Amino acid sequence: MKRLALVILLFFTAQFHLAAQKFAYVDSEYILDNMPEYKSAQQQLDRTSVQWQKEIEAKFAEIDRMYKDFQAEAVLLTDEMKKKREEEIIEKEKAAKELQKQRFGKDGDLLKKRQELIKPLQDKIYNSIKEISTTKNYAVVFDKSSDLTMLFTNPKYDISDDVLENMGFTPGKNNNDNSDSGSPVVPPKK
Repeated sequence: MKRLALVILLFFTAQFHLAAQKFAYVDSEYILDNMPEYKSAQQQLDRTSVQWQKEIEAKFAEIDRMYKDFQAEAVLLTDEMKKKREEEIIEKEKAAKELQKQRFGKDGDLLKKRQELIKPLQDKIYNSIKEISTTKNYAVVFDKSSDLTMLFTNPKYDISDDVLENMGFTPGKNNNDNSDSGSPVVPPKK
């Protein structure tokens, strides 16, 4: 009998602790959109990307011109000259593709530049969330804009504006409705 009473007591104690935990969520996309530094970093990334894309397109245009010139002159060239020109074109094409991979590839310059510009902003957001979570005793803070599927969110638990204010920013007008009615969240289509 004592054992049953102990199990029941432990069960209710565990339930009480679970109910006492506080949860919140943020919308990191909303937070970033309300940070002037993020907009500036994004514009810088866009300018760099366009510049690199033009550089690569110029190289491919030069290769295209070389190939057309080769086709036009092929009748007049010796076999040795043809082979040399073909090798030049192939080498230029390999170099252009390598530059494209270097700039826009999986671990390319654009990704490194993005990490260089955006990572400090993400760290700033993380530190602010950590500070607010510690101050307000939140056990867990979810990110609404991540791949985590949140089927329902009650706006009263959204601390995105608190995070912005904690970092010294004024929350924007594209804020979620702050009524207590809750808002359905539609997961992104994949």
